[in-house]
Amino acid sequence: MPLQIDPTARISKLADIEDSVRGTVIRIGARTVVDSFVKIKPAGGSGDVDIGENVTLNSGCVIYTGHGLTIGNNVAIAANCTFAPVNHAFEDRDKLIVDQGFQPSRGGITIGDDVWIGANCVFLDGAVVNTGCVIAAGTVVKGIVPAYLVIAGNPWRQVGERS
Repeated sequence: MPLQIDPTARISKLADIEDSVRGTVIRIGARTVVDSFVKIKPAGGSGDVDIGENVTLNSGCVIYTGHGLTIGNNVAIAANCTFAPVNHAFEDRDKLIVDQGFQPSRGGITIGDDVWIGANCVFLDGAVVNTGCVIAAGTVVKGIVPAYLVIAGNPWRQVGERS
């Protein structure tokens, strides 16, 4: 079953969750809220999307399934964030970019428990945000963010730590 939504989750009628032609599973956990104009789009791989319990995805967020996305429990995601666990190939100048497909996976995206994500953040393939982090608005995240850090910017830098 490609779409698995817990009966206590609230999905806006204006959210757009597309079916996968590759069998990607999209799971949405208990008491999770998917707001209007959230888009979940299977593209660029066969990774599953697993959204935990008590997650809030605010308006305008876009999730590409790509190489997979896991969001832990008790995560708050502000408006207009993009999760892109996929990498377009572009190396061959003798081929059009649209004909080159995708690069190998860098591991998908993992967001730990108890994370706050500010508006307009972008998460790229291989991003790992560990437990308790705060991601400031507009931050571009790739690589590993250690637990309980407060980060901001592009490239991201530590601006604080939760005590």
